[in-house]
Parts: sequence; C-alpha cells; structure tokens
Amino acid sequence: MRDGKLDQKFLLQGDDDSPNNYLLNVGLTGSGGWGTPRHRHNFDQIRYVLKGKYPASPHKIMGEGSVAYFPESVHYGPQDRPEGLEMMVIQFGGASGDGFLSTPKREAANEALKAKGEFKNGIFTWFDEKGQKHNMDGSAACFEEATGKKLVFHPPRYDDIMMMDPEAYAWVGTGTEGVSSKVLGVFTERNTRIGFLKIDAGATYNTGTRSQIEVLFMSKGSITVDGRTYGEKTAIELLPSDAPVDIKANEESLFFTVTLPQF
Repeated sequence: MRDGKLDQKFLLQGDDDSPNNYLLNVGLTGSGGWGTPRHRHNFDQIRYVLKGKYPASPHKIMGEGSVAYFPESVHYGPQDRPEGLEMMVIQFGGASGDGFLSTPKREAANEALKAKGEFKNGIFTWFDEKGQKHNMDGSAACFEEATGKKLVFHPPRYDDIMMMDPEAYAWVGTGTEGVSSKVLGVFTERNTRIGFLKIDAGATYNTGTRSQIEVLFMSKGSITVDGRTYGEKTAIELLPSDAPVDIKANEESLFFTVTLPQF
C-alpha cells in the first residue's frame, strides 16, 4: 500500500482480539528508499532509530539513537525514508481502545483492494458504480476493507508527534547493583511508558511482576536467560501473568523499554 522497498523483521506480535494488540518490528529501507504521504492512524506508534536519520516529516528529522512517540489521530509525514535507514517500530492499540489491525489481516485486505483499484504514492484509487473517482490513504483503505467498518479518528490527545533525545536524560539507579534506567515519558490516562534499561556486564536484572504488558528490545549487548544466550536485536515480551525472570548481562546490554496501555 506504500511506494518503495522496506524489509522488515517481525520480532513480537500481540493478541489480535485485544485492545493491546501490537507489532514490534525492525525495518531496513531498501534501494530507492520508501515513502508515504502525510497521514495518521487510529493506533499509537513508537519509533527508535538504530542507524541513519529518519524524516518523520520534512522538518522533523530523527537522528540515530533518537526516539519518538506518534499518538493516535495525529498527522505526520510525508515520509521519505532514505536507503539504509534501520529503525525499530512498535505499533499498538492506543488509549481509545480501538486496538491495532494485525499484519495478516492488513495484507489480506491489501490484496483484495488490488482487485478493485490501484495503490500509487501511498493512496488507494478506485471508481464506483457511477464511474466517480475516489482517493483514500492506503492504510485507511486497508482498515475499512479488513474490518467492514468506517475508520473513525478519536480527538487527538496531543497536537503533534513527540521526539526525544535519550542522550539528554540521566541514568538513574534502580536499587539493583549494575542496573540503571531512564524514563523518557509517560503518556495518556492509560499509563503508556517509554524508557531505557542498562545492565552492566556481569550484573543480573530480575523482571519482577507487572500489571501491564512490557516489551524490551535489546539494541546492543549479550544476555543469558534460563541458560540460553541472546544477542542484539532480541525482543522480550513480559505479560502480567509471567513469573519473574533473571536476565544476566554477559556484556553491557542496553534495552529500549515500552509499557503498553493499561485497559
């Protein structure tokens, strides 16, 4: 539904029938770049730039290592992602409770729409039975095709995306030797949280318990969990029902952390 080449690795996916459904992926822009028109979604997104610079909009450029929160109903773009840009993205149901359309359902809708019209420059174009031409954002068209419902945007809670420079934040001790954290922000009445966790080489972090789904993405390092070793670009899902787990750092390990909305 968009123009250009974007390769993705899907690391974690949620429950399609839950308002907390989500997708965490790492995307790498291919030859020729990848772009979208200015648009908005009925779900939340958080982006973490791993390599390169990301133009979220022409005048909002995210540098390497930066983070941004893209609230539901808020416009951004047009995007023109350069070749070689690598970025972690997590998309999830926002505070409104409308959930997030899973990739399999979106892709099935995409294929069905191709039989009815054309995707070009991120826009879906079709002609009705009277021969009248219609244009719609490609993502919105896929949502309506997949759900059979009109796409509705709730009043935006914020007036723009929020870009954050993690280097400007200080590390704070957690009470566990060798483990420190940064809280970048807490958003909406649903307590969505964004931050970082650092585990020094040889230190152990115990995940404890929680009342909301937490997701950890390791951008650098090496860890051992239950006797198995994992390297960078490892993602971990922690559910409220999960028992505490020890994460031992074999070398200094950096995690990007997201706490999903509480419903």
